[in-house]
Amino acid sequence: MAKRPPAKRQPAPAATGRPAGLFTWLAIGLVVVVVVALVVIKVVSGTSSPTASTFTPTSASVAAELQSVPASVFNTIGVTSKVVPVTPPIPLKGQPALTGKSDTGATVPEVFYLGAEYCPYCAAERWPTIVALSRFGTFTGLGDMISSTRSVEPYQGTPTFTFVRAHYRSRYVAFASVEQYTNVWDSAAGFYSSLQTPSAQEAAVFKKYDTSKYIPGITSSQDYSIPFLSLGNRYLISGASYTPQLLQGISRDTIAAGLSDATNPVTVAIVAVANYDTAVICSLTHNQPSQVCSSPGVLAAKKSLHIS
Repeated sequence: MAKRPPAKRQPAPAATGRPAGLFTWLAIGLVVVVVVALVVIKVVSGTSSPTASTFTPTSASVAAELQSVPASVFNTIGVTSKVVPVTPPIPLKGQPALTGKSDTGATVPEVFYLGAEYCPYCAAERWPTIVALSRFGTFTGLGDMISSTRSVEPYQGTPTFTFVRAHYRSRYVAFASVEQYTNVWDSAAGFYSSLQTPSAQEAAVFKKYDTSKYIPGITSSQDYSIPFLSLGNRYLISGASYTPQLLQGISRDTIAAGLSDATNPVTVAIVAVANYDTAVICSLTHNQPSQVCSSPGVLAAKKSLHIS
């Protein structure tokens, strides 16, 4: 068991400059060291805590807006955002496919997410992740969430969702998620309270691929950043694909309602990332469903990613 962080050590704001956007840190049954603002921070999972975040189910109206973005919005936006930079997924070649079980029990490609409720970068990434996966299936059990409001954290209170009780049904792709920490600070543990523990397979995927060996442009000191997503072990996302700053000062309901407006700057960033994610998932599902995978927005993403 790795050591806990020093009692007086506080998480510092995450730095910038990551190929997949902005990054934060966590650990997964081992010590992870990340240099942030010239401070070495050690964080460890598996700490016990008497505290937990309160689960608030996402309203039916917001869930519907998330999962029914008009095709015209996807096609109008494509992958172009003039407001903030949008980073595409990172290709991964020659690795074993990551698979899971569909709701019918069939073996299908899997999208695996690992993050935490306190993390503002995870908060930003959940929006396009839900939007993209909703083109292949349906989420239930989403919960409302905000990132940490502690003053030492960047982008406090970023509006988002939590996957902690989420279920995903699809005939095309499986989705597995781990929210490893809450957004509640545990003073006894010196970090946010523990929430979910990844399986041995999930921990192995994270430990192997969320590293400088597979993420171009980073050093080993920047390994193990969240959010992390493996899209079937064919593409990776490590860090936020766009800045959480874009979501600051806007309510969750307003962001969700704006997803039907292709001129909304927040929608543009979320949908551009979702089109990239959709294109990758289409490459895993042999371009099924065809009406999604042959749509102009997805074709634009495929062209940008050089997916045939």
